[in-house]
Amino acid sequence: MLGYALKRLTSLAVSLLVASLVIFLVVEVAPGDPASYMLGMNAQPDTVAALRSELGLDLPKWQRYLSWLGGMLSGDFGTSYTYRTPVAEMVAERIAVSLPLALYALGLSTLIALPAGIYAAARRGRAGDAGVIGATQLGIAIPNFWFAMLLVLLFALKLRWFSAGGFPGWEQPLVALKSLTLPAVALALPQAAILARVMRSSLIDILSEDFIRTARAKGLSRRQALWRHGLRNALIPVLTILGLQFSFLLAGAIIIEQVFFLPGLGRLIFQSITQRDLIVVESVVMLLVFAVIAVNFLTDMAYALVDPRLRGAR
Repeated sequence: MLGYALKRLTSLAVSLLVASLVIFLVVEVAPGDPASYMLGMNAQPDTVAALRSELGLDLPKWQRYLSWLGGMLSGDFGTSYTYRTPVAEMVAERIAVSLPLALYALGLSTLIALPAGIYAAARRGRAGDAGVIGATQLGIAIPNFWFAMLLVLLFALKLRWFSAGGFPGWEQPLVALKSLTLPAVALALPQAAILARVMRSSLIDILSEDFIRTARAKGLSRRQALWRHGLRNALIPVLTILGLQFSFLLAGAIIIEQVFFLPGLGRLIFQSITQRDLIVVESVVMLLVFAVIAVNFLTDMAYALVDPRLRGAR
């Protein structure tokens, strides 16, 4: 188990180093100069040059990369070109919205998908199975931003149960969670549809294995064999999807944050791109990449806990 964990940690470190280089190069080759954007079209060349020197944009790219990388390793993400505030403070403010939203949506997705997938697998070929498959196909087909607008029209504008957008802060936790409910539902239902189908398929495959037939031959009912032996083995592909879904919900909720006017990381990236605030784009994207890779590492560790064959793997 320890050797497996060390191997995955080494892979994580190499992936982060390669990702940092790719992110820096991609952002740096994008057209547009942050200093010229900040000063406007009529700025004098010497003024632009002075601002570039102040921001460190006149340094060689390799030196800027090493400075940025070293700063991130020490917890310093730099200073925003546009707002002149530390990027770490901006990220801390925005992640207080994006992280709870991702966890909320992932929890809703799991609570919906796992029972639905187990129910469909236990009733394979029956009406209940067909109903779950039809619902999941509908959930996959509907774009989450379109579904989000339907939720706003119904629950915010017509029924007035929730607000149409915005985030009041965490001073009142229940009010804050209520404001995140519609965005979380909009994110969760399409992901729940995918997860339910994976759970159903995995469990159906497991129920046809020899060890399940052996358990049935020893006197266990189909339900007992499913819960005692089938479910744990069926969770391995489900864990993969859960890890990928959390990464998507954290890093890919930019459209939902725009629909509901949420001050999250996705909206921060969008604003920084339009303002050519390169240091914010690089740092936030790198942070999201780290979150994705870290979640994948935790998923691999969960594999080892679920699948005993990985614990002794060399």
